[in-house]
Amino acid sequence: MSSTSSESLRGKKCVPCEGGVPVIPADEAANLLQVIPKWSLSHDAKSISRSIQCRNFVDAVQHINRIAELAEAEQHHPDLHLTGYRKLRVELTTHAIGGLSENDFIVAAKTDALLDRPS
Repeated sequence: MSSTSSESLRGKKCVPCEGGVPVIPADEAANLLQVIPKWSLSHDAKSISRSIQCRNFVDAVQHINRIAELAEAEQHHPDLHLTGYRKLRVELTTHAIGGLSENDFIVAAKTDALLDRPS
């Protein structure tokens, strides 16, 4: 993934992962975050997350529904956290390997494209 861009990630499709895929190391994950700068790496480097301040509750739920459609299409599902009725946090990890895979960065880039366009 040396010459990765947000656009190249969005052009990829998630590959089903049932284990056996190596975890992306923390230094490589940090480099990949440069192309998706709205995302943060967890302290243990096992997940990435993005927080969104929505206009209101309905806007937050609409974002959740759009992300759910994307996740189903990719068969890679983030954890979605809605708090304070309009604070949405999207968290990605590959549960089958206990850390990050390329799928997480693909879904993050596609989520950015979804969230950064008008609803």
